[in-house]
Amino acid sequence: MTIPTTSREPVLGGNAGMSSEYLEVRDLRVSFDGFKAVDGVDLTLMQGDLRFLIGPNGAGKTTLVDAITGLVPATGSVTKSGVELIGRKVHRIARLGVGRTFQTASVFEELSVLQNLDIAAGAGRSALTLLRRRKSVLPAIEEALDVTGLGKLRDTPAGILAHGQKQWLEIGMLLVQNCSVLLLDEPVAGMSHEEREETGNLLRRIGGERTVVVVEHDMDFMRAFATSVTVLHAGKVLSEGTVEQVQADPRVQEVYLGTAAAGAAPELQPDVSKEDSDARA
Repeated sequence: MTIPTTSREPVLGGNAGMSSEYLEVRDLRVSFDGFKAVDGVDLTLMQGDLRFLIGPNGAGKTTLVDAITGLVPATGSVTKSGVELIGRKVHRIARLGVGRTFQTASVFEELSVLQNLDIAAGAGRSALTLLRRRKSVLPAIEEALDVTGLGKLRDTPAGILAHGQKQWLEIGMLLVQNCSVLLLDEPVAGMSHEEREETGNLLRRIGGERTVVVVEHDMDFMRAFATSVTVLHAGKVLSEGTVEQVQADPRVQEVYLGTAAAGAAPELQPDVSKEDSDARA
């Protein structure tokens, strides 16, 4: 197994081809005690199109990702390159190449960067073989270290990595599992300016050959790195297009600014508050 690392960057509409991966969401619905958290969402997410998913708190962004990955029950359809995901168990969806990160990186802090990647790469190995030390480092792990920029930290315990480096390690753990669809939940939350830049460049390096969806509140980060944007509001798709098209949409201006401004479209303002996970945003 090798990690695709071409020089091709994400582009609007994706790098379409006969073997391109895609994720298609149709009439997706999630309800909690009668509350419609996701209400009839349709999305087509193509390989090579770095899609950002934005919206106010409670818009349904995280719940949408939860539904795609099997963490919450949903109705409708989610297909990965024609294979239906709705109704499958979480681990079955992961084995189909759909990976996700959370707002807080999920890494084994007592283990080294290399060991974390080795465990991720051995997701299909037995417990006994996982306990055995490999005689050599798998090529996929070496490539993940290179792509994420963690090569010099391979022997460093994950627990002492900087915040941004933990996020990069979690992305690397998805890469060694050969995930072709990556769903990233606020990957730059709490990062320094330099870490945000490095993360954006990492997404560009991996996004040209994968379907990458970024749930994000940082509007500056979105403007700098998104090739396309979907805006959710009240569980529905409010707007979709390029950054410029979405910013110019009066409906988006209404949601973010409280009024549909006339004339020149204002920039979307950063949403500084965090989504309440208990509200299943």
